[in-house]
Amino acid sequence: MEHFIGIDAGGWLDKAVTLVVAVAIALVIQRVVVRLMHKVLDASDLPSASLFINIVRAVIWALALLSVMRPVFGVDPAGFVAALGVVSIAVSLGMQDTISNIIGGISLMLSKAVQPGDLISVGDVTGEVTDVTWRSTTVRMRGGAEEVIPNSVLSKTALTRITDWSAGYCGVPIAVVPGADLGAVADECCEVAARELADLLDPAFATDVIFSAFTAYGTQGEVRLHVKPDVVFSTAQDRLARALSGRPWLASAL
Repeated sequence: MEHFIGIDAGGWLDKAVTLVVAVAIALVIQRVVVRLMHKVLDASDLPSASLFINIVRAVIWALALLSVMRPVFGVDPAGFVAALGVVSIAVSLGMQDTISNIIGGISLMLSKAVQPGDLISVGDVTGEVTDVTWRSTTVRMRGGAEEVIPNSVLSKTALTRITDWSAGYCGVPIAVVPGADLGAVADECCEVAARELADLLDPAFATDVIFSAFTAYGTQGEVRLHVKPDVVFSTAQDRLARALSGRPWLASAL
């Protein structure tokens, strides 16, 4: 009996030593690899670099676990991987949207197609990108509302990068009666806008007026305004329309 107990204790001791050695090697490899990755990723200025480091950590520990499964736990690694593959397939079928979002998020991060601070327009959503994660991208629109767009949708949808000039641009269409002095009309519109919308306009861009077509009612034009980032377009458009209402040079309709 003592002989068998000694053999069993010796076997467990060997397994414990093997496990400790495997853990120690994994820790050393992790420390070295993570340190190198930090240097590489910091130099590349890759967003959300910690996500990629966590992936590498998971791979290192997964390999360490597979290396000790037979000598320590008596489990065939090949059979375990095969069983894990079957489970992964079953899980992936029920998480297709989540997996698609994660893949789309990694693609966006690697390509730097969208980064926090970018001004973009996607479908009906226009605003500033405030956050990019594995699953979704958050866009803050004018007025403060935030739209959370799944990365799988963003990666499949064409997006437009907005310049500073176009970010705050909003127009107010006008129609000028035939025979009116267009230069004087443009000057008056700019003066009214500067006076009535002083607290709304972006000082970095000047207000101007363009005339683009002739209609049965007169000359068609547009007052081009550039408002501050926190101003809703309709607020500026409504205020200018009210200020210009009743001017003698305004045509009755476009």
